[in-house]
Amino acid sequence: MTITSSVSHSSASLRVSFSGAFLCALVSCFSLFTTFAYSASKEELKGVSDEISRQTSSLSSQQKKLNQLQSELKKHEVAISKLGQEIRSNERELSQVQANLTELTSQKRQLEQTKQQQTDTLEQLIKTYYLTSRSNNLPQIIQGGDAEKMDRISQYFQHLAQARTEAIEALAKTQSELTEKEQQLSEEENRQSTLLANKKAKRDDLVKAQSQRKGTVNKIQGNIRSNQSKLAELRRNENRLKAEIAKAAKRNISPMNGLGSYRGKLPWPLRGSILHNYGTSQSGQITWKGIVINAKQGEAVKAVHSGKVVFAEWLRGYGLVLLIDHGKGDMTLYGYNQTLLKKDGDQVAAGETIALAGNTGGQSRPSLYFEIRRNSQAQNPRRWLK
Repeated sequence: MTITSSVSHSSASLRVSFSGAFLCALVSCFSLFTTFAYSASKEELKGVSDEISRQTSSLSSQQKKLNQLQSELKKHEVAISKLGQEIRSNERELSQVQANLTELTSQKRQLEQTKQQQTDTLEQLIKTYYLTSRSNNLPQIIQGGDAEKMDRISQYFQHLAQARTEAIEALAKTQSELTEKEQQLSEEENRQSTLLANKKAKRDDLVKAQSQRKGTVNKIQGNIRSNQSKLAELRRNENRLKAEIAKAAKRNISPMNGLGSYRGKLPWPLRGSILHNYGTSQSGQITWKGIVINAKQGEAVKAVHSGKVVFAEWLRGYGLVLLIDHGKGDMTLYGYNQTLLKKDGDQVAAGETIALAGNTGGQSRPSLYFEIRRNSQAQNPRRWLK
């Protein structure tokens, strides 16, 4: 009994020992496997992390490049706008010079006619004086004692002499005025030549700037070719616009009555076919918050209602923008302009030309981007326009 119990006990101990050893071995193997698996996971995670860093760096680099290109675009388009304003001013000045030249030429022609008449009159007076002197022998009249005739002839000679003096003075004055007009004409002609040369130089600069802008636009389009990049850029542009509208609304409390009573009665800012309608897709889930109207380059853009300009600058994605406050939270926005003719703080009347249409903001064709906002919320412009 005792022997059997000892054997049984030994067998049990052996089984326990064997089981412990097996478990230890199993735990050891599992530990090695876990270590191996953990090492593999670390390598994989490191690879994923490196790839994420690379892509982030790539995106950051791409965004940086895009920002740089947009800055270049702004520089080109602002320069083009400035050149456009200078050329427009130059053309107005040339028009005034031309009007001056026409007026001076007319005045010169009249003075020349007056001079000719005065010359003829003076010649006639001299001739009359000479003939009168010959036909009236004063010594004989004096000897004859005809005092009455002598007095009459003397008065006549005095009259002729006075008339001749006046004619000479008038002729001298006319000649002086004529010389002055010729000098003014010469100065205006020189001014015209300078303006024409200046205009040609600015036109050349404009062509150069437009060429540079085109190259930058192409680079930007290549940079945001993917839908995701385009969508991100559109979102950023929209947020920038919202921020500017919010800032303008905050700093301007207008006493005007707003657009409320003009729904469906507002004139169009310019006439043209609609390229993009309010609410239609721009890209992905981004929709148009206004309308895009086809336009001719340099076409007049008019204010749809009287108000105050509260923003007049270049804005990424929208180019040269004018924002007009009409009171009671109502605003109208005019984008893609080639040239702005009004500045921040200007009062404008309904129908007044405020800008010239263009394709700034990187647009591929001349058009006008037009928005109506009520308390910063975009409205469908077509419900407000005639």
